[in-house]
Amino acid sequence: MSSVIKRIKNYFRKPKVIILLTILLGLTLWFWFCLPRQLFNSPTSYVIDDDQGQLLGAAIANDGQWHFPYNPNVPEKFKRCIIAFEDKRFEHHPGFDIVAFSRAIRQNIRAKHVISGGSTITMQVIRLATKHKRTFWNKLGEILMALRLECTHSKADILALYTSNAPFGTNVIGLDAASWRYFGRSPDKLSWGEMAAMAVLPNSPSLVHPGKNRQILLKKRNQLLDRLHKQGVIDSTTASLAKLEPVPDRPLPLPQSAPHLLVRFKTDHPIGDTRIKTSIKSTLQQQVNDILERHHSVLKANDINNIAAVVLDVETGQALAYAGNIAHSNDPEMESDVDVVDAPRSPGSTLKPLLYASMLHDGLILPNSLIPDIPTQIAGYHPENFDLGYDGAVPASRALSRSLNVPAVKMLQQFKYERFYDFLQKAGITTLKKPADHYGLSLILGGGENTLWELTGAYADMARVLNHYTKYNGKYDTADYHSPVYSVQPTKKPQLEKSGLLDAGSIYYTFQAMEEVMRPGEEMVWQQFSSTQRVAWKTGTSFGFRDGWAIGITPKYVVGVWVGNTDGEGRPDLTGINTAAPVLFEIFRLLPVARDWFEMPVGEMVKIKVCHQSGYRAGEYCEDVDDMWVPKSGLKAPVCPWHQLIHLDASGKWQVTGDCESPGNMATKKWFVLPPSMEYYYKTKNYLYHTLPPFRSDCALAEKGSPMELIYPKDGAKVYVPLEADGSRGRMICNAAHRQAGVKIFWHLDDKYVGETIDFHQVALNPSAGKHKLTLVDGNGNNLEINFEVLAK
Repeated sequence: MSSVIKRIKNYFRKPKVIILLTILLGLTLWFWFCLPRQLFNSPTSYVIDDDQGQLLGAAIANDGQWHFPYNPNVPEKFKRCIIAFEDKRFEHHPGFDIVAFSRAIRQNIRAKHVISGGSTITMQVIRLATKHKRTFWNKLGEILMALRLECTHSKADILALYTSNAPFGTNVIGLDAASWRYFGRSPDKLSWGEMAAMAVLPNSPSLVHPGKNRQILLKKRNQLLDRLHKQGVIDSTTASLAKLEPVPDRPLPLPQSAPHLLVRFKTDHPIGDTRIKTSIKSTLQQQVNDILERHHSVLKANDINNIAAVVLDVETGQALAYAGNIAHSNDPEMESDVDVVDAPRSPGSTLKPLLYASMLHDGLILPNSLIPDIPTQIAGYHPENFDLGYDGAVPASRALSRSLNVPAVKMLQQFKYERFYDFLQKAGITTLKKPADHYGLSLILGGGENTLWELTGAYADMARVLNHYTKYNGKYDTADYHSPVYSVQPTKKPQLEKSGLLDAGSIYYTFQAMEEVMRPGEEMVWQQFSSTQRVAWKTGTSFGFRDGWAIGITPKYVVGVWVGNTDGEGRPDLTGINTAAPVLFEIFRLLPVARDWFEMPVGEMVKIKVCHQSGYRAGEYCEDVDDMWVPKSGLKAPVCPWHQLIHLDASGKWQVTGDCESPGNMATKKWFVLPPSMEYYYKTKNYLYHTLPPFRSDCALAEKGSPMELIYPKDGAKVYVPLEADGSRGRMICNAAHRQAGVKIFWHLDDKYVGETIDFHQVALNPSAGKHKLTLVDGNGNNLEINFEVLAK
């Protein structure tokens, strides 16, 4: 035995044997590594499918080809057709068919030119991947590489590679693209006649393609059908009927139901897989597109050219419809290629509900706490309500439902715009690129920029938190706040905590206020928005009538709509209520009706006594008290500051004090008293409000605090007085309020008398540029003095 082993060792030590073994090893290594690491690296088309896998849209690849990404699923019909036509022993040979190859050689010799290549489907995959020219040595290389491919790939994989990369005429690559280009539907829906036509195209794509040589295509297709019948794949009836089907004439346009989402997908995924199964529901998408087109046909008469909408599923945050704009690519003036869903725009009033919820969460207000609604100027900033009027004071919930600007600014002033800026960022708003000081108090009225995508997502987050409060037994999932998505995402395990960014109670009351949305003077308009389901919603209009917004929320869906011009041009009547709201409710009518409204999160609430008139926590002098469920944070809300105890004389007509009336003759009464400036407007809108009785003449000097208040300007104000048409400086209108009717107020500018007023306290002044002092003295000797500055420019 040892001698045999010794002879074998000596044999393998011979130079010739070593050389031979080295050559064999080299050939083996070449054979194993002869295939490129990635067989196909040609660019592919970006393709988006709906939630059922049906095509929504596709873009031509960078090399100008319609080439859909690799699809591992090959339709059974195509498999039968291509094997019968190209390689009938495909499932049995190792990648090289010696029988077919020998037959091809004989045919070529007889014909004296190449009429058959004898290539198997596996060899054609190699040729498609390597793009080799047809030479003898390249053919030999294809045979070896085909054998190698069969070593590590299944027949199904090889057939899928062929199906996804074979040429189908003109600039169409792969069965998926060819099926849509030639028949307008997916390959799995093709008939036998259509699939047979597809199977014969890769054999001669430059000669036989739809639109030319149709008789050749028809002849080849029918020959294949006869072969399938002969092989028993289809019966004679099927073959006969399939032959009656026409062959395709010319390429068809691909579906473009969501062109802006397709562009967004390309932008979001510059590398990697170029096909995605989205969460879009194609039927809803088309219906939303139709609604936008219908409304656009009316809006463009007012030179309003663009409109966008998005529908989100609350539970998942997935987009069910994504219409980034109208689709008028043939009209460049429409600028319909701009995806407004993801474009930063001024949001108008659409952030007000977020501020309301934040203040409830922090216990700064209760749902109906009165908020000042009076002329306001803060560091030169002078907000006005949409209707240019004032209520004096208005419940916070009503201020939200009526979208009043001045109360919103007052609320943000109390909450602090820096805190609100931080809250918005935590809520997923990423478009506020500048520091909080850049936006200031204007942030609540659209001074920043937001996208329809993020804003709609923020409201979906709030609805999700409220829905999950009961589901998670009063706890909060940190993952409930996330950006919307347009593809199906895996479900994550909840990360539960005892508190969240907003508590469920605050969100609940916010949605309750949003359900009562209305605008003063426009109540009759709401009749056209009748809906079969309850919707919490908010409109918004940006400064200059450039953007109209509407966002609606139900327990299951959130719908966002934007209307305007992408170039920022403002138009008359371009408001959220006039343009976006009708679209919003028409889309909601497409959606399934939610059976239940948001459930009140009682576990996150407490029942407290609330002053009926002020909406604050009831104080000791509040007589009309309501028992009300409020968020737990309401326990630290302020106590009513406007009820006070007053002393009247026996007649009840005059206020008195112990200095002018004996205690035995006094009547003590609790009274709801607003500051003079708030009272001035409030009493005109609330007939039940009673002003304080005046002090009796012998007690007048005993009144505490000033009975009058300057509404405009405020102390320290910086005022710009514009020039008139003739170039002269305009007049500055000053307003004051006095608690007592019929009292005169004497006005002095820089200690010089300028006039007097009674009841309606308004004067027009013409101060020069610079600093000034304004002094008011009433008929009872009460004095009020403020300083202001008139700006030169």
